[in-house]
Amino acid sequence: MAKTAQQPVLVIMGVSGSGKSTVAGVLAGKLGWDLAEGDDLHPEANVAKMQAGSPLTDEDRWPWLEIIAGWIRQHTENGKPGVITCSALKKRYRDVLRGEGVVFVFLQGSKDKISDRLSSRHGHFMPPALLESQFDALEEPTADENYISLCVSATPAEEAQEIIETLGLEGATSASGQN
Repeated sequence: MAKTAQQPVLVIMGVSGSGKSTVAGVLAGKLGWDLAEGDDLHPEANVAKMQAGSPLTDEDRWPWLEIIAGWIRQHTENGKPGVITCSALKKRYRDVLRGEGVVFVFLQGSKDKISDRLSSRHGHFMPPALLESQFDALEEPTADENYISLCVSATPAEEAQEIIETLGLEGATSASGQN
């Protein structure tokens, strides 16, 4: 990605348990950018469905994706960088979110590694039993999408730093020398 004066909106994507929320939080903190947790934007019916162990359908996801797209548009139209999490598993979902100044950050890892992470996570509505459906639905980003991939093998802080360096990002904290 070529460095421009306008810093992007980053969509941290991947299957449940890939570390989206943690990496996004560290990244937004390092940069001093706005942060939104896509899971918090799910309608209550979606949360209830996932808590019951049922995967979401496309029909369930469209309203949620539109809410996320609205957050992204609000930031890009105002020239404001930000970080938002969203599984964005399918290309057609990313098509709803994509736009000028949007970069997808694909956190990828093996099913075993991510399953281990999920089994140690507490207090999240996404049960580990749905991981298989997420991997089944996953369509990795392609060359026509503005994205970078990151293997989830380092610490969240190291992963966030790799994203910052790869994309040449600057923010409130890094610009003031407080990295």
